[in-house]
Amino acid sequence: MKQLSRHYAYVLPGLPIAVFSFGLLLGLTVTSVATLIIWVGALLLPMTLVVASGFAELDRNRLRHWGAAVAAVDYRPLGPGVAGKLRLVLDPRRWLDLVFEMLIALPLRLITFTVTAVWSLAGPAGLTYFVWSLFIPDDGPVIMLMEATNPQIIPESGTAQYLLDAGVYFMAGLLFLITLPVVLRALASFDAMLTTALLGAEGRGEFFGHSTAETGHISRHQASFSARAWSWIGAGFVAVVMLAIGWPITAALYSVNVALAMVLVLVHCGAIILTLRWVWPGLGLSLLASAGIMAATAEAELAVWPWPVTAMVTQIAVLVVAALTKPWYCAASGWCAGAVLTLAALLITAPGLPEGALGTGIVFTSVSAGLVVVGILIRLWILNAGRLEAAERSSAQQDRRRKELEDRNRIARELHDVVAHSMSVISVQASTAQYRLPELGEKAQQEFEEIAASSRQALSEMRALLGILRGDDAAPTAPVPTLTDIEDLVESTRASGAQIEYHHNTGDDAEVSATVGLTTYRLVQEALSNALRHAPGAAISVRTTLQDELLKVEVHNTAPRSQAAPSPGSGLGLEGIRDRVASLRGTVRAGATAEGGFEVQAELPRAE
Repeated sequence: MKQLSRHYAYVLPGLPIAVFSFGLLLGLTVTSVATLIIWVGALLLPMTLVVASGFAELDRNRLRHWGAAVAAVDYRPLGPGVAGKLRLVLDPRRWLDLVFEMLIALPLRLITFTVTAVWSLAGPAGLTYFVWSLFIPDDGPVIMLMEATNPQIIPESGTAQYLLDAGVYFMAGLLFLITLPVVLRALASFDAMLTTALLGAEGRGEFFGHSTAETGHISRHQASFSARAWSWIGAGFVAVVMLAIGWPITAALYSVNVALAMVLVLVHCGAIILTLRWVWPGLGLSLLASAGIMAATAEAELAVWPWPVTAMVTQIAVLVVAALTKPWYCAASGWCAGAVLTLAALLITAPGLPEGALGTGIVFTSVSAGLVVVGILIRLWILNAGRLEAAERSSAQQDRRRKELEDRNRIARELHDVVAHSMSVISVQASTAQYRLPELGEKAQQEFEEIAASSRQALSEMRALLGILRGDDAAPTAPVPTLTDIEDLVESTRASGAQIEYHHNTGDDAEVSATVGLTTYRLVQEALSNALRHAPGAAISVRTTLQDELLKVEVHNTAPRSQAAPSPGSGLGLEGIRDRVASLRGTVRAGATAEGGFEVQAELPRAE
């Protein structure tokens, strides 16, 4: 039921939205074109495109809510002033939105809505037919069908006729009800697949047979132009036009049965669209349809044979689609198979070959060969242009990377020569104080030991930081701080004389991810550092608690006993904490309390 509700929520609202967008966009487009000569349309047309993009974004949001992965679309940026706003008329992505919302969405949603409504109502109607059929004056449809086909099998008893009619309807309703989830899912998936293909973002390299990794990152200009979407629309348009032209011509001019002509031409035109998705089945289906059309039209003995003009154009369209979208050997194989089929048709009917049939075969093979070669060359040119652009972009990225590494190495040298040197001096002086100054008391020696331990830890972390800045490929091997290390951090900070209370209910490190543990440690470290610098003599409390899927951290200090001197760089540490917490999708709040103290509160997800 949950899946059914999801599919219903996607399919059913589609038709009302499509009807509204069709009426609105058609009216705006017609008005824009009609008033273009008096320049009113020049202002109205951009607004029409913006409205179409709004409806397209609504469809993308509906797809995401349904569960489809739809990439965000990049539109071309607008420039300043009125002229800059008018530049959106040149954005192919907005025209694609207009074409889809005005011409494609309505028939697509009409089909899915109608089938969904019929399938949903047929089940309950069939199951309850035995009740409401009693109020129908005539015989049931099943009995009427039997009268028209074979009256001898109709039961004589009215009760038997009723039971037969109701039983058939009951079984049909049960079948509709059982297959409803499958049919509804197929309709929603078909709608989603077509909408995603036409409205989703896709790079040029991905469509022409290369992944983004091969052709490089997609630029905003490329992302604005969706080659796949326009190709689907173009192929669909050609298929519909050729179906509308080829069916009546094949049936009337070549005296082919109307139903047979419809099936053959429909299959042949469908191969155009199929080749876009699956090239080999598309080519194979087009050849089978072409052979069927040749066989069906052979008895007409017209000069334009074995390739009727409509069949010739359709087959060439299939080959061009394969040449533009797939590797060259696909289109070449399709052309060779078409040439062999043409030759076979001519040889089979050689004794009674219609006049002009040989010329028709030559025209097909030569024209199709030329167009296939042109399509292959266009595809190769597009791919080479994409590779060249990717190479230029990669070179620019390497230059930026080199400059970034130079800056990072310069910063690393400064840190090593200044800060690391000073920290080393502090560590050495604190470690040797008990030997250089024997008159120091026990408490003073313990203080110096604490200073030496803190400086050694700072030096260790700085070495890891220097390795990152220098771009070392090897990952740091030193263990990173975790939740259990917060207690040691509090103890070492107490050695400075601060009054700190630590309450924790977090279990062991296995209950949270390593990144969350490190972020929590850094947050407490920064908050304690700020309290020591800005609130001397204040009482500090640290609390960490696991609640459900959240880790809550709170560091609070009372009002300082004396005014602290301004500290350079104030606020930078908290800003870094905010960035760390935000990267884990957590929240952090920091600010003064009503009693004059300061409080930092954070909530982080237990897992990254």
